[in-house]
Amino acid sequence: MRLIIIGAGFAGMYAALSAARLRDIQGVSPEELQIALIAPEPTLVVRPRLYEPKPETLTAPLLDVLKAIDVDYVQGSAETIDTKAQTVQIATPKGTRKTLSYDRLVVATGSRLFRPNIPGLAEHSFSVDSLGDAIALDKHLHSLVDRPAVNGRDTVVVAGGGFTGIEAATEMPSRLRKIFGKDAKTRVIIVDRNSAIAPDMGEGPRPLIEEAMRKLGVETRLGAGVASLDKSGVTLSNGEHIETETVIWAAGMRAAPLTQQIPAERDNFGRLLVDRDLRVPTAPGVFATGDAARAACDDDGNYALMSCQHATRMGAFAGNNAAAELLGVPTKPYHQKGYVTCLDLGGAGALFTRGWEREVSMVGDVAKKTKQEINTVWIYPPKAERAAALASADPERVTDVSGFF
Repeated sequence: MRLIIIGAGFAGMYAALSAARLRDIQGVSPEELQIALIAPEPTLVVRPRLYEPKPETLTAPLLDVLKAIDVDYVQGSAETIDTKAQTVQIATPKGTRKTLSYDRLVVATGSRLFRPNIPGLAEHSFSVDSLGDAIALDKHLHSLVDRPAVNGRDTVVVAGGGFTGIEAATEMPSRLRKIFGKDAKTRVIIVDRNSAIAPDMGEGPRPLIEEAMRKLGVETRLGAGVASLDKSGVTLSNGEHIETETVIWAAGMRAAPLTQQIPAERDNFGRLLVDRDLRVPTAPGVFATGDAARAACDDDGNYALMSCQHATRMGAFAGNNAAAELLGVPTKPYHQKGYVTCLDLGGAGALFTRGWEREVSMVGDVAKKTKQEINTVWIYPPKAERAAALASADPERVTDVSGFF
């Protein structure tokens, strides 16, 4: 029997750990149930931190962890999924193709930044969506110091006033000071079509976010979108032109394109609709998880978000359930009633909220310490020790935030 997992992000990593855990509990050998993880590199990109400086350091190796739990790593990019033949075709780094058959498949292919067809967006914008994108932005920012301080050199425009945009924008003043010097007169501007900043955060946290941005000098242009970009800067839908050499696009996510090969219903973000066990009902043997899946968290109408917090726990349930079907043991319905947010606000600290209602629990330096612990400890892979790694993947305990309630 073979269980294949596509993707080495948070969901894919925990799917592998959890499947191996159940296999171990059931006393089944790796030869009887092969677990294979497909990814271009055996590395976890710590994506929630890519708004920070030195993004090249924000990865964690997975190969030793996978070896410790007897999960096979297959290097390459999954290009084709045939759900009828139950095969995955992989493009290898050497340019060859190979096909693997599966008995169960976990699609953990994550998400991609949504880039609409706006004139100049592809040529003149940056992002913090992927490791390569974040490194390119960091190199660009450092290159600005060698350019004349004219034509918006010291101005950064962030397109998108959601979670990612706010974290990128509030971190930017300190990044720019380190590059230009502490006395540099820099500008950071968030542009968003919504009438208020942080539309998904609600009324409670918003005044605190707005106060943090005022403290940092981050400006906003609300009720207007990006109409076009060129070498001189960005033109907004209201006609305003902002001179800048740095536009960071942070306006929306979509499930990775590979999910389109699965015969199934999808939501507006391209996520596969799954049942409570994270199965794709119309594709036998296929499970979807993380940003690739639209999954109910509870019976109250809350659905998992495209977040590390949800991806890790969803991954653990998907891996467990895919292995459970092969091993003939009961599955565990995915549930994640506890929900917290911790929004980094750069030099103004952070904001921690509890529940789907976003009840403010911590602010400022106290919340910042929690954010730093989350970013540097909680979301990293377990140690490459078999017992500890397997123990970390109990679906009922992964990303359990009940302690905050």
